Amino acid sequence: MNASGWIQFLLFLGALLAITKPLGIYLVKVLDANGKTFLDRILKPVERLCYRLFGMDPLKEQDWKQYAIAMLVFSLVTMLFTYGLLRLQDYLPFHQHIDNLSNKTELTPALSFNTAASFTTNTNWQNYYGENTMSYFSQMVALASHNFWSAAVGIAIAAAFVRAIARDKARTIGNFWTDLVRIHLYLLIPICIVYALFLVSQGIIQNFSPYTQVTAIDQSGATSPGQPVTQIIPQGPVASQIAIKMLGTNGGGYFNANAAFPYENPTPLSNFIQMLSIFAIPSALTYYLGRVVRNQKHGWAVWAAMAIIFIAGVMVSWKSESAGNPRLSELGVAAAPGSMEGKEVRFGVFNSALFATVTTDASCGAVNAMPDSFTPLGGMIPLLNIQLGEIIFGGVGAGLYGMLVFIIVAIFLAGLMVGRTPEYLGKKIEAYDMKTASLAILILTFSILCFTAWSSVSAGSATATTATWGSAALNNNGPHGFSEMLYAYSSCTGNNGSAFAGLTGNPLASSATPFDPHWNLTLGLATLLGRFIMIIPILALAGSLASKKLIPVSAGSFPVANVTFVVLLVGTILIVAALTFFPALSLGPIVEHFLMRGSGPLF
Repeated sequence: MNASGWIQFLLFLGALLAITKPLGIYLVKVLDANGKTFLDRILKPVERLCYRLFGMDPLKEQDWKQYAIAMLVFSLVTMLFTYGLLRLQDYLPFHQHIDNLSNKTELTPALSFNTAASFTTNTNWQNYYGENTMSYFSQMVALASHNFWSAAVGIAIAAAFVRAIARDKARTIGNFWTDLVRIHLYLLIPICIVYALFLVSQGIIQNFSPYTQVTAIDQSGATSPGQPVTQIIPQGPVASQIAIKMLGTNGGGYFNANAAFPYENPTPLSNFIQMLSIFAIPSALTYYLGRVVRNQKHGWAVWAAMAIIFIAGVMVSWKSESAGNPRLSELGVAAAPGSMEGKEVRFGVFNSALFATVTTDASCGAVNAMPDSFTPLGGMIPLLNIQLGEIIFGGVGAGLYGMLVFIIVAIFLAGLMVGRTPEYLGKKIEAYDMKTASLAILILTFSILCFTAWSSVSAGSATATTATWGSAALNNNGPHGFSEMLYAYSSCTGNNGSAFAGLTGNPLASSATPFDPHWNLTLGLATLLGRFIMIIPILALAGSLASKKLIPVSAGSFPVANVTFVVLLVGTILIVAALTFFPALSLGPIVEHFLMRGSGPLF
């Protein structure tokens, strides 16, 4: 843990804090149907045209059920659209660059379903190598489009929830279609245009060139004299996809190596800005919360709670990775500055630990190092971040509405302790509210633990008649293999998309091992459960809060803008996660840590 790391960490926190207020103020204008922005002169005619094409009244609001139905219909249609494009990829334009690849991956029905569900839900879990599976058309139209759509849906749900808290005896929480249009036109698209140009300036490619075949510098692998070793370097329209991948907390890489690949993340500056852009909108939404509910100190208190858990996670991961792996020293391997396995030397230990923490605090999932190669405790932090519900700034929108659920639970517990009816910002928290909040948390728990339990006991044999399933798809045994399965379902249910890559989620068919769709189907189903089955009770909670009468804050109201509230909220989050997931973590990264520090075999 060197001085350079501390300086970079303080710069990151300072930059994040500096952009939170101005971007939060801008969000207030964007998420108000009548809001005025500096882009109105250019984009207002486009906005009105969109409303005319859709035949909608932008000021006609919806109740929570209508809002939910609109969101589900939009998501279903766009998911089917993406599934269809992936299945028809070979008949659509711009696929010639992958046609002659010897290792091209087939987009089977199961893999297409998994990918469509993953990108629809802002998860971006990838059971394929982008450079040898997806055409330029699929990358741009099927996948990059969903990066915008899924991000806008998350922000819209958060805005609806915040409106519900601020309103007095209201039946409506906004208009989904208006939110969707304004978020795209005034927020995501303008920022991504500028962002993509910046990424191009850093060296990220943006072209439609065929893949380049070059002669490798290292010719030691030549199979015969005079036969040069060649390498294929992929190309494509990368910068435009990386911009929304990071800003929208999507995370799906254009290339398999994701942000560790030089064409996705070439410089220290691009690495810093990409991490900052992951947190930008989620952080600004806390300021948006404070402004809309007319309690700016509360918004900053929520930001502080997120920041405390974030800083703690970075410290644990950084310290663990800096300490390295004692087993390597026992084998006589020369000591390195920390654990460098699976990390890019141009980023080093600190930037790898920081990136891994940021990307899993948010529902991004992009990686500039391989979490599967982290030390046990270093890898546990990304896993725990996801299992907390990715509310530590979190995904765009999803982080805020997930945090608001925990705030409801924390205030309910505080009310029980002092014997008063729980009250949040002038709204009484009643039985119905707690049921919906609890349901949202239980859905996350059910999906992660039940799917992991099923896969861990389903060790199929690799024969011509029995499909590979469960632990047969693992590259590691023992606690690390269990962590790979636990991470997979945590990542998909939490709509993160990063992975412990030792898991073969898309097993290829062969004479010895027939193709097995179990992983593609169950992981795809987990993404849908973690997104939509969680959003519905959250919208129901929003509808309930909107209908309540605002009660003036009194001396008996629980304060939501001081240190006590921050401590209560952080404690509630950690206790819920510890009680829920500690047994599973004990079977995986925790026991692996003790085995690594011991003298016996790792498994």
